[in-house]
Amino acid sequence: MIQVDPFRQFLDDLRNRFELDHVAYAGMNPISGQSHGHMTYGADWTSHYLQHKYYEIDPTLLKARHSIAPVDWNRLERGAEFQTIFQAARDFGISDRGLTIPIHGPYGDVGGLSINRDCSEREWQLLISGIIGNLQAAAVHMHDMVIQSDPLTRMLNTPSLSTREIEILQWTAAGKSQQDIGDILSISHRTVEVHLRSARQKLNALTTPQAIGRAINLGLIYPR
Repeated sequence: MIQVDPFRQFLDDLRNRFELDHVAYAGMNPISGQSHGHMTYGADWTSHYLQHKYYEIDPTLLKARHSIAPVDWNRLERGAEFQTIFQAARDFGISDRGLTIPIHGPYGDVGGLSINRDCSEREWQLLISGIIGNLQAAAVHMHDMVIQSDPLTRMLNTPSLSTREIEILQWTAAGKSQQDIGDILSISHRTVEVHLRSARQKLNALTTPQAIGRAINLGLIYPR
């Protein structure tokens, strides 16, 4: 029986869902000391990229490590490193129109989800404006899957949420509003928000949907 790589499957699904040319993830886990890379590129470009150690100079990765906002490749300085990589990439039919979404974890773990598509500037801007929210959620999900695949990291990274925080996240995942949850649990909606804020902080999430995604990944709550 052929074993499916869950990371490659996730990237393939993302590529097909949004009609992208390619999707790639690169990240570093400081706890295990490992670097991770998963991509939908063909084996020929992947081999060429690794053989020439482009990851050491790739501005689409290096710039993202120092940013919290998505990095559109159009805004990168087209210096020698950029030209070196993408002149070679064009020989493999790979476009330089792309975007990298950085992810920063609570233990110094960093990652980046990159997408690209060969299209006009107008088509690109319309595409990105329509899917950026989904991409940011997907980037966090992919990063968490990779980081949590290491047993030691999973143990160290599992936050200690209170029973009430887990309960409120579970109801939120079920689509209930803060007022609804307050009524169900016989507490005020302000108390619900306090617990949600605490859960977001513990899960190192900027938004409640990110917190829910991470709680699901950790097995703390279940999707409804």
